[in-house]
Amino acid sequence: MNENFQKLEEYLEPVQALQTALTLFQWDNETLAPEAANAQSSRMVGALSAAYLEAFLKPEIRQLLEKLTAEKDALSEKERAVVRELNRDYEQLEVIPKDEYRAFQELTMKAAVVWAKAREEDDFASFAPYLKEIVETQKRFAGYRRKEGQSLYDVLLSDYEPDFTEKDLDEFFAALREGLVPLVKEMAAKADSIPDSFLYKNYPADQQREFCEMLAYYIGFEKEKGVIAESAHPFTTNLHNKDVRITNHFYEDSLPSAMFSVIHEGGHGIYELGIADELTQTPIGGGATMAMHESQSRFYENILGRSEAFWKPLYPKLLALYPEQLAGISLEAFIKAINKSQPSLIRTEADELTYCLHIMVRYELEKLLIRGELAVEDLPRAWKDKCREYLGIAPDTDREGVLQDTHWAWGNFGYFPSYAIGSAIGAQLLCAMKKEINVDACLEASDLTAIKKYLGKNIHRYGKLYGCNELLVKTTGEKFNAHYFIEYLKEKYHRLYA
Repeated sequence: MNENFQKLEEYLEPVQALQTALTLFQWDNETLAPEAANAQSSRMVGALSAAYLEAFLKPEIRQLLEKLTAEKDALSEKERAVVRELNRDYEQLEVIPKDEYRAFQELTMKAAVVWAKAREEDDFASFAPYLKEIVETQKRFAGYRRKEGQSLYDVLLSDYEPDFTEKDLDEFFAALREGLVPLVKEMAAKADSIPDSFLYKNYPADQQREFCEMLAYYIGFEKEKGVIAESAHPFTTNLHNKDVRITNHFYEDSLPSAMFSVIHEGGHGIYELGIADELTQTPIGGGATMAMHESQSRFYENILGRSEAFWKPLYPKLLALYPEQLAGISLEAFIKAINKSQPSLIRTEADELTYCLHIMVRYELEKLLIRGELAVEDLPRAWKDKCREYLGIAPDTDREGVLQDTHWAWGNFGYFPSYAIGSAIGAQLLCAMKKEINVDACLEASDLTAIKKYLGKNIHRYGKLYGCNELLVKTTGEKFNAHYFIEYLKEKYHRLYA
């Protein structure tokens, strides 16, 4: 190992420990912490964040990074990747005043709790002051970080998708509109012919928990290394590849919600579990980008989880658990129902075809917020207008509208496009995977081992060693290409609705 790199690792250990503590605080805040704890816990998060910043921005770390950058040709591939990520993080953080950084961490900790209560009570006005402060802070931080030619939104987007710019996304979403909007209208016109009311009878939460836990382990989430809890908005977090945590939620009047949520989060979890031991707990010990991460969750949730082959061995178990609710419902009827396409209000409940329209709503609105062209107070009205424009429907409540996602409460502007890019990546990976694996045969045999191994070998084990496009070239032979997603959806829905 390079001598300077070895010195760098010694400085990074306390930085990693502080990051781990902050991750645990966030997990606790979203799952188990009592509401009254938030104010004092937020102070501790602020103190830990300040300590993290101080530990990371030590002059010694900057000096070592400069030396290692100069001698990068003598470094191993892993060492070069670590230095690349650290240089990027250092450049982002060193320009932000420490007191502002700490204040923002405390703000988002409080805002997440306020958001959860506001969502429950359908009270956007109580959350709006926090969101306004978050938007202004992110704009200010992006201004500190902006390089020549970058928009403020490009700066925020780069936190999640370094390979994409606002211009790239505009072109991507334009391609989706052209390729999918006519298909969405065609399928919506046929939606009434597909009964799905049986999915929304009473399904006791305890029975859902039992079945969803089985589903998580069935697809490859590992019990000895994973935790499943509950939260208002399902999410995945990890401390390292031996401690990965996912959450779920349960609605007794909806069977699909929890099932596809746990498959989605399970896909995220499997990615984190599959990162190589030599990379975990290093700066490159996470998913390559958020789009690549979402490609794995949405691959499991939709491409596998909503297929007939996936449910052939599982549907009898579901019938045995809910004999009254699913009485007389065939596998074919069930598959059509869980894939039924029609505009709806809730992103996480949206069908695979209309899902990206929900992302377009958020993408357009957060760009306007960051540009200063939309006031936070006007967001509920703008949300409804965008929903009418893209989905043809609008929410009656803010709980079903602007308050449905937690992302902005945490300051995650630029994250939402990752879901759409990830969905498209999943289809591109499927095309490559089918050249080596009979995917349907694996699913029908109740054996997802070959699928998990393929993804582990080509995507998971590398962590952040490579970027999104680099991984796609290594695995599929080409960079990101939305064509595969559009063709996948056309083929799937014409077949389902034939």
